[in-house]
Amino acid sequence: MKKQTKLSGSLMTVALITVILLMIPFVAMQFTSEVDWSVADFLIMGALVFGTGLTYVLINQFAPNWVYRIAIIVALGATFFMIWANMAVGLIGSGPNAGNIMYAVIALAVVIGILVSRLRSSAMERTMYAVVSALILLTGIALVSGMNQYPGSSSAEIVSVGAFFAALFFLGGRLFHASKSPGLAQSAS
Repeated sequence: MKKQTKLSGSLMTVALITVILLMIPFVAMQFTSEVDWSVADFLIMGALVFGTGLTYVLINQFAPNWVYRIAIIVALGATFFMIWANMAVGLIGSGPNAGNIMYAVIALAVVIGILVSRLRSSAMERTMYAVVSALILLTGIALVSGMNQYPGSSSAEIVSVGAFFAALFFLGGRLFHASKSPGLAQSAS
């Protein structure tokens, strides 16, 4: 019963944070025409923020230690930021194009990896490294196929974005590896 109450409280916190974050663009829209969100924008961002928070709350219940929790935060944070930036401005060029769709596939790979890993540290570590490899491959494909010629894109930007996200997922992999250390104190749930 205590665990269920804690979960309910955590879900309410995630919902409250989601509403507070969505209030930022809503209030900004009242004062400037620079911010122009549609109902769909609010729904999509709400689902993204709430879904990320919900995923953390659910996975956190199975976290064996604090390093694992940090690894989850890094993995979910990197995935959230990649989806958000891709939807907001596009990571390669702007708008929907093949390069930005490739980043959506990377996010899907993270989700599938989390589900298949069953939250085991070793499998989560392998998932993070597989995502790093996929990002390196995506960067190479983008450069070879001339996506650096898209409006608002350059080779340096493509490499920088790929390296940035690869570094975050690599850090996640290292943290999942470190979370297996027998010297870490087990968390008291």
